[in-house]
Amino acid sequence: MRLYLASTSPARRALLAQTGIEPVLVAPGVDEDAAVVSAAAALGRDLTGPELVALLAVAKASAVADGPVAGEPVDGFVFGGDSAFEVDGVLYGKPHDPEVARERWRQMLAAGGGTLWSGHCVVDRRRAVDATRTRPGGTGRVDTVPPVRTVDASGGGPLGAAGSFGDVAPGGSGLVGSGDRVVAVDSAVLTFADDVSADEIDAYVATGEPLEVAGAFTIDGRAAAYITRIDGAPSAVVGLSLPVLRSMLLRGFGIAWHDLWAL
Repeated sequence: MRLYLASTSPARRALLAQTGIEPVLVAPGVDEDAAVVSAAAALGRDLTGPELVALLAVAKASAVADGPVAGEPVDGFVFGGDSAFEVDGVLYGKPHDPEVARERWRQMLAAGGGTLWSGHCVVDRRRAVDATRTRPGGTGRVDTVPPVRTVDASGGGPLGAAGSFGDVAPGGSGLVGSGDRVVAVDSAVLTFADDVSADEIDAYVATGEPLEVAGAFTIDGRAAAYITRIDGAPSAVVGLSLPVLRSMLLRGFGIAWHDLWAL
């Protein structure tokens, strides 16, 4: 069974590959900044961490699911994901600029840590499925506890299904099903070492590693030595929560994790 990854992230691909899944990588082509600005304007307020990552995960998965890949219709499941790091109520995306990365590290270390929000969306685009199905998984749905909470995406207003995650607390997670998709948010609370020096920050930023990752760090690289504790799924900090993705497929569509293995 094929899994399309609506991302060109090497970290997300590596996470899946190490579990035996070889995804088809597709650049989603989503203007993330524009999507967030539009949603915030419609709401009249800033998006929360869970809302932001869920919104962008849905946008990425939808962009790939609704278009051809290499000239052919999508046939399988499409996964889109997004991440943001929250410190003292402020959401941090990719810093891009070295000085921005340095300042974020100073703020993160002063706070002692923060919450990594990880958004997920899986869209069912299998071509050989029951066309009468009205909910994720249909009769094949696995009724585990807690189940996927079914929602009407239109009830979330400008956020759609992403508007269902207002009650997710740091360290928590949530799953909802809407039509042909399951959307989820997972989180992990991180604690940083309390003795990281300015020289260490400068040396780390100089590597370029933190410039294009959410929060200006990644635990599957040089920053791992500066993080003393993770409360939550470590894979969520890398780019997607493997346990949550497994639950989305199982609870939402009745698909076992090993069904996606590249044997």
